[in-house]
Amino acid sequence: MTVVASFYKFAPLDDPAWFKPSLLEVASRHAVRGTVLLAREGVNGTIAGSRRGIASVLDKVRTLPGCGDIDWRESSATAMPFSRLKVRLKREIVTMGQPGIDPASKTGAYVRPADWNSLITRDDVAVIDTRNEYEVGIGSFEGAIDPGTACFRDFPAWWDANGHRFGGRKVAMYCTGGIRCEKATSYLLSQGVEQVFHLKGGILGYLEEVPEWESLWHGECFVFDQRVSVCHGLKEGSYGLCHACRRPLGSDVREHADFEPGVSCPRCIGEFGDVDRGRFRERQRQIELARSRGMQHFRQG
Repeated sequence: MTVVASFYKFAPLDDPAWFKPSLLEVASRHAVRGTVLLAREGVNGTIAGSRRGIASVLDKVRTLPGCGDIDWRESSATAMPFSRLKVRLKREIVTMGQPGIDPASKTGAYVRPADWNSLITRDDVAVIDTRNEYEVGIGSFEGAIDPGTACFRDFPAWWDANGHRFGGRKVAMYCTGGIRCEKATSYLLSQGVEQVFHLKGGILGYLEEVPEWESLWHGECFVFDQRVSVCHGLKEGSYGLCHACRRPLGSDVREHADFEPGVSCPRCIGEFGDVDRGRFRERQRQIELARSRGMQHFRQG
């Protein structure tokens, strides 16, 4: 069984590039794979490996300024869910594109998973999902508002157009692991919203801690690795992935006439031309050839 750990921390880093080589060395030495993003606003990552390897990487991350108390969510996978290790330098650890937003100094109030149900069922609370539309499509909290955004960068424009709908109400927001909703609370506070809350640990924390019979979550939760989705107890879900458009695939979609493994699905059939689909077919051929030889093809770049 492979351990999967998701973590983030908003903390000012003067020189994130300096940390990259030593983090790569520790993770590589322990055969840990996944992606870690470093930026001046902090660190964000999802990694997988042995328990000892995960602990070693987290110990290294804790040496970053302001990250000594970093929290993480832990789950498991039946097989390694990442094809390689990537440590990337970015302008933001989660891209919103709003200069001046500083989650390290100002965010909304955390709400523990155990207290989330009582908050989001109140009449004076608006619940907003800060994830992308394809993520919302496979699961969400009962009564939550879906902004229908294609990426997190679109959220400020959606709020600018729709924020008047929530005048006088408290706003509770959530996302997969907590990072997007935390940054979104900082943005809403900058826009004059007085009472903003966000789910500590995100959906992953809720699905891990709240019993299914008490849950207000419906469906599965999209995750950005080869497991594709998880459900209550953080068990691996039932969804596959379209490797052309990177959207989740349910069994109904996989039976559609426009679905071709590795090449297209009904949602992206009109998004790519013949040249693209030719490339996708060759990639899929290489994947199937590697599989027939008992080898792993590095599908993800």
